[in-house]
Amino acid sequence: MTTTTDLVSYEDALASYDPVMGLEVHVELGTKTKMFCGCSTALGAEPNTQTCPVCLGLPGALPVVNATGVESAIKIGLALNCEIAEWCRFARKNYFYPDMPKNFQTSQYDEPIAFDGYLDVQLEDGETFRVEIERAHMEEDTGKSTHVGGATGRIHGASHSLLDYNRAGIPLIEIVTKPITGAGERAPEVARAYVRELRELIRALGVSEARMEMGQMRCDVNLSLMPKGAEKFGTRSETKNVNSLRSVERAARFEIQRHAAVLSSGGTIVQETRHFHEDTGSTTSGRVKEEAEDYRYFPEPDLVPVAPSREWVEKLRAGLPELPLVRRNRLREEWGISGTDMQAILNAGALDLIVATIDAGADAASARKWWMGELARNANESGKALDELAITPQQVARVTELVASGDLNDKLARQVIEGVLAGEGGPDEVVDKRGLKVVSDEGALTAAVDEAIAGNPGVAEKIRGGKVAAAGALVGAVMKATRGQADAARVKELILQKLGVGEG
Repeated sequence: MTTTTDLVSYEDALASYDPVMGLEVHVELGTKTKMFCGCSTALGAEPNTQTCPVCLGLPGALPVVNATGVESAIKIGLALNCEIAEWCRFARKNYFYPDMPKNFQTSQYDEPIAFDGYLDVQLEDGETFRVEIERAHMEEDTGKSTHVGGATGRIHGASHSLLDYNRAGIPLIEIVTKPITGAGERAPEVARAYVRELRELIRALGVSEARMEMGQMRCDVNLSLMPKGAEKFGTRSETKNVNSLRSVERAARFEIQRHAAVLSSGGTIVQETRHFHEDTGSTTSGRVKEEAEDYRYFPEPDLVPVAPSREWVEKLRAGLPELPLVRRNRLREEWGISGTDMQAILNAGALDLIVATIDAGADAASARKWWMGELARNANESGKALDELAITPQQVARVTELVASGDLNDKLARQVIEGVLAGEGGPDEVVDKRGLKVVSDEGALTAAVDEAIAGNPGVAEKIRGGKVAAAGALVGAVMKATRGQADAARVKELILQKLGVGEG
């Protein structure tokens, strides 16, 4: 078995070989009931309480197709620029596995509902890469196995296993790419960008939350290498159920280095499934991979074919929302920012929060400033995602409103945000409790300016002599006296007026 020490450098691997990838993404659909029965799909129920004769595969139980599941599949296919089949059917994929109680999975084999599409994805530098889609097909999820008694949570070394069939039968869409070639050294980055773009697309369609950390979306990374100049693909490995964007990229990168090490030493790649390990960023062997014929596919006799009318398909097409890439390009133009700035917003998970803040009344520049500045810093320090912070877009918009009206300056606004995050209430409550409003009383400001001038006669003389830059020292004195609650620009105006000096 190849270990982390049996790798060639990434650069050496790419000098000799061209990577070929195939990505298979499984998405759990957000339907209320399972794909072929009426059992609930709600999370968190006691094990084996959301089952029935159909999803347990008991004799005589007849499945019925979930119409919302079919509709979701068509929407996904359309958003991926696929052809939608006029007629397709389900098949039985036969294999024995403890968490599939029927000993077959109801899936689609040679007749998927959507096929021949593509998805354009943007890389870190703004370059667009087109990933071609082979198919998107409907199927059902398996149950969940929990292996007990071992050190790793895997079946090896476990004393026994527990099976929960609540998840068995939940609707899945499997989206399969065509072989991805031509990415070269950027192949791992392309893999990550594709899964990220696909996740955003799924969410925009409203067919799934696509939360990878909850298993609602997971990716199998197929990878092979072929020598430079060759035309025939190499033998592939399939790293199963990778569940984060970072891990998709790391798994592809590791497999490129592992394959290159095996091939460069004269070895042979085994077609197999592999497991990805988050702690080391490495993969280990799972089982020898079956070919399609090993599953003995045959048409599902208990389900009628699916034949979506063209009128229905076109109605669904007309109802598609603005897709993520189109939306990002539109917003980038509207906001007047660079592709790099937009990428930073995406990486921070701030796009929807900024849009919601603008919708709540903030201007675009202010919304970006606070989410990408003070709030991003706070999220980073607390180890949270931006959307996990205890502040809403509406509250951020209110802070920007208070700044725009002159009631707060930036320093005070940061204190208000600090108070909101600490649970002290909304922005207005924090302002009142902490006494944070800008001192706008002209009398109080004038008195503070007079005091600063009287206390710094040397600085005042320099300003009278034409050194306007020296006014900063007096502004600082006034800001200190007012605990930062004065408008610095207005303070400077008053100082120069008092000393009979103009700005120029």
